[in-house]
Amino acid sequence: MITGAVAALRGRRAAAISLSAAGSVVLLAFVVGLWMVLERPPLRTMGETRLWYSFFLSVAGAVVYLLWRYRWILSFTTLLSTVFLCINLFKPEIHSKSLMPALQSVWFVPHVVVYMMAYALLGAVTLFAIYLWLRRDEPQRREVAMCDNLVRVGWSFLTAGMIMGALWAKQAWGDYWSWDPKETWAAATWLAYLLYMHLRRAEPKQLDVTFALLCFAFVLLQMCWWGINFLPSAQGGMHSY
Repeated sequence: MITGAVAALRGRRAAAISLSAAGSVVLLAFVVGLWMVLERPPLRTMGETRLWYSFFLSVAGAVVYLLWRYRWILSFTTLLSTVFLCINLFKPEIHSKSLMPALQSVWFVPHVVVYMMAYALLGAVTLFAIYLWLRRDEPQRREVAMCDNLVRVGWSFLTAGMIMGALWAKQAWGDYWSWDPKETWAAATWLAYLLYMHLRRAEPKQLDVTFALLCFAFVLLQMCWWGINFLPSAQGGMHSY
């Protein structure tokens, strides 16, 4: 992936796409291998979800580069993927083959995978928005439209993940929604991105406000993903596994 990002910066588009795709395939092969070793989906721990996040982030960066040809996007997504992979490398986890009964559901894999895809897309668009925000010249309409499109796709994945999670909760705990801390932060994140989309339509020229909201929504997303692990109210909750 790193060599693909370097090739993109040098304008070697074919090499950048090929090398980035190869890096994503290698990362996916590692995830699949871990799945086979553990004899369960590697989606239970934070470290395991970071692997999926890194994979989907690399895919998101490659797709954005392929569609819109922004050379630097691969550098940003590769850097972020590398950071998460290094966290796993320098802070290894003890992996268990067992899964608690609530995780032995048909909704477990699609729910988490869809959410990781949403997180990766929304992470990529946040990097893009910060780049446009800090740039001194006025963003082009095409660039802002790319932000909007990525948010819509990411928000769609968030919505699908929430629906799957509700169906999973009904199966596991007998109710679709319980306002568990994880669910509360998920709802706040979903609403923040929804507000961004509405604000973009109502106030299309207020880019400073909408980009600030996009960054704030990404902070909420981080709280939903891993930040709640540090909140006393989340200890012992239904999502504490």
